[in-house]
Amino acid sequence: QVQLVESGGGLVQPGGSLRLSCAASGFTLDPYAIGWFRQAPGKEREGVSYISKSGGRTYYTDSVQGRFTISRDNAKNTAYLQMNNLKPEDTAVYYCAAVSTYLRNPWNVDAYEYWGQGTQVTVSS
Repeated sequence: QVQLVESGGGLVQPGGSLRLSCAASGFTLDPYAIGWFRQAPGKEREGVSYISKSGGRTYYTDSVQGRFTISRDNAKNTAYLQMNNLKPEDTAVYYCAAVSTYLRNPWNVDAYEYWGQGTQVTVSS
């Protein structure tokens, strides 16, 4: 079964850290770029971070720049999102997604071929 599975979400206090994982099963991540997205209640899904197939290109939305770091380990068939200095406004369900084609706009949700089920991140004191 082809799927992406996120893990690592949870409840954390402001200023804390979490590391999200995105594990692929049923296919190899090597030919795919990975995007992390999030969706807060009542809001549209937004792009958070993107990493190219090789890992040589990364992008971050402005609100997480300098706090989040995306990475991938193709040997483990897994991508990661390290989130530091978390803020209450980071609270959302976080999704990873995989795309095999080059994207001019890495936040184009319709272009991604595989999506995980999401993991909840709650930042609250």
